[in-house]
Amino acid sequence: MKFAINKATLENMLASLQPFLEKKDNSQITAHILFDASDDHLTLKACDLEMGLSIVCRDLVLETPGRFTCHGKKVLDIIRILKEGQVSLENDGEQVIIKQSRAKYKLPSFDAETYPTFPDNETLPKVNIDSQKLISGFKKIAPAIAVNNAKYELNGALIDVRGSVINVVATDTKRLALFKIDQSADKNLSIILPKKAISEIQKIFAADLNLFYDETNLIITGSDYYFYTKVISGKFPDYERIIPREITHSFTLDTARMIDAIRQVSILSPEIRITFESGQITFETLHQDSEEAKTGFEAEAAIESPFSVAVNSRFLLDFLSQCGSERFEMGFNEPSTPFELKSGDFSTIVMPIIL
Repeated sequence: MKFAINKATLENMLASLQPFLEKKDNSQITAHILFDASDDHLTLKACDLEMGLSIVCRDLVLETPGRFTCHGKKVLDIIRILKEGQVSLENDGEQVIIKQSRAKYKLPSFDAETYPTFPDNETLPKVNIDSQKLISGFKKIAPAIAVNNAKYELNGALIDVRGSVINVVATDTKRLALFKIDQSADKNLSIILPKKAISEIQKIFAADLNLFYDETNLIITGSDYYFYTKVISGKFPDYERIIPREITHSFTLDTARMIDAIRQVSILSPEIRITFESGQITFETLHQDSEEAKTGFEAEAAIESPFSVAVNSRFLLDFLSQCGSERFEMGFNEPSTPFELKSGDFSTIVMPIIL
């Protein structure tokens, strides 16, 4: 097998595949990238058995078709150090030879026939979802996905398809983020995607996705990309029980002013107290003994008596940084019960700090 390709093109493809490689054991074939050249196009594949990505490139000069594997990180390091222009790659059976001008490198290759196969989407049902909204939803709810939680299903995000609405949900038990997509679906569906998959989907795809699924995998195709991830088995919590059915106190607030005030006080402590009074809101640090930070601003808070809530400021800033609007709604019942942050189709339910 032998082909020539633009250095920048190959470098971009190899860089996109790095998150899908086995990092801990270089002796594994999953630490390698599969090169498959045929019919005037090149396909690169990488997978760690949990998640995989395939990229197709048609801008190359193919001299001899074939397949080989090459260590994913090492080949990227080599391509990065080369100069702009054409790069030649050749496989003689046991080695990959990389050439550019007088530069020449050799790397060992595994048997390409033993490279793991990707799941096939041809017979799988398709999920009809507005792909642009889905990716936007992933971005908004991602901060609320749990990390290393003993309940493994919380270490991912739920895609919950129900009749005329599709909910994208994540929770770390201290908050719950929800993004609604108003769209009718042919059938109900509930799948949990790992946090890493959610992150990579946002990097790879912009829009125009095709989603396919079964009990084991979710497959996403788009233009020259083919992505798959194993779904998380288990039952996601009944998130609708956490959403307050009624709101006693509701405030519409300026997003930028809220962010500024929270940052001013959270510089000393992430745990803060917010007090709503008639015509103003006050922010102050919580439990800081000899240190104190306090600020506030005027706001339309028409309430009869002051109302305070203690909260982790990061939960508020995560929502505010993703809400995408100049104003948002903040709804409370009691200081010790979950409260709601809402902007359009995006909402976050936050558990306050109990004093």
